[in-house]
Amino acid sequence: MGKKTVLFVCVHNAGRSQMAAGLLKALAGDEIEVLSAGSAPKESINPQAVEVMKELGIDIAFEKPKVLTTDSVIASNVVITMGCGDACPFFPGKRYEDWVLDNPAGASLEEVRRIRDEIRIRVERLIAELRAV
Repeated sequence: MGKKTVLFVCVHNAGRSQMAAGLLKALAGDEIEVLSAGSAPKESINPQAVEVMKELGIDIAFEKPKVLTTDSVIASNVVITMGCGDACPFFPGKRYEDWVLDNPAGASLEEVRRIRDEIRIRVERLIAELRAV
């Protein structure tokens, strides 16, 4: 069937989607292609997201927020949105999931850790589902 591609999308592509992408890359290795983007990307990644990911040995410090493009959606088998609403383009035949997660922007480090841990549980479940297909 070939390698699956997963696209994580949130508004700013600075926190949730970057943590999800970092976790999927770390946990699935080269098995799954990982993309992330935002409907209104920030200039840089949330420093607290970088810090809590470093605690797991995952470095997302050099990632850059990217703008969501139609091409990135078309290239993906699975599109996971995190509160980007109507800005996310929809194409029939793709698998879409909306992960309702708190926005880590302005949150305490403890709260960002909780969000990261929730994302990790969902990423682990996603990997298991993709391996089963």
